Amino acid sequence: MNFLEAKWENLIMANYAVDPTILIPYLPKGVELDSFEGKCYVSLVGFMFNKTKIFNVPIPYLGSFEEINLRFYVVRKDGDTLKRGVVFINETVPYAAVAWMANYLYKEHYTAVKTKHDWELTETSKKINYSWKKNKKWNTIQVNAQSKSNSMKNGSVEAFIFEHYFGYTRVNENKTLEYGINHPSWKINQVIDYRIDCDFEQMYGYDFAFLNAQQPDNVILAEGSDVSVKWKRNAI
Repeated sequence: MNFLEAKWENLIMANYAVDPTILIPYLPKGVELDSFEGKCYVSLVGFMFNKTKIFNVPIPYLGSFEEINLRFYVVRKDGDTLKRGVVFINETVPYAAVAWMANYLYKEHYTAVKTKHDWELTETSKKINYSWKKNKKWNTIQVNAQSKSNSMKNGSVEAFIFEHYFGYTRVNENKTLEYGINHPSWKINQVIDYRIDCDFEQMYGYDFAFLNAQQPDNVILAEGSDVSVKWKRNAI
């Protein structure tokens, strides 16, 4: 059974290589840090939630909104299977009711702040902008990209970033919840340039303040698709 179904659109991922020791305090029990070519990444993410349904019931008035999150990548060995997933430091949405529901049912780390977006789409280009307000400051993540999309290449950094199909929530030191995320492999748009104006310390705490002075290793734009999140949670 799916708990949540929605269409995720125009996902910006700004990916920062970080010292793995920074992430250890946030690492849920039962998973290990995942890496690409020896680098551990945290990603600042902005995208649109559209056509949102809970248990197949559309959400009136609250079904379309921006989400901004900070996440990192993990892997779990489950017998002979490697499950690649994500852990969220924080997820930001504009509606307090949505944040409360996610925190109550998912045990996640949602907060509610003002958000907005602006898309400029032409036959040749896409300008995608997401903004969110924290303590009177508007933060922004924005890309200019080609409108033509391409499939991700196997073994690429894009495939590593996007193809993690589990979520892991650190409930406490001894309990982790695992859930499945379903979507097809996304097509990506080549990013021409980008702009990031984010106060990482204000948004995510002192541990991530150093990102204020660091440029991302890469910035990716994916078209997105319909997405479903399983209701079942496995305690590990």
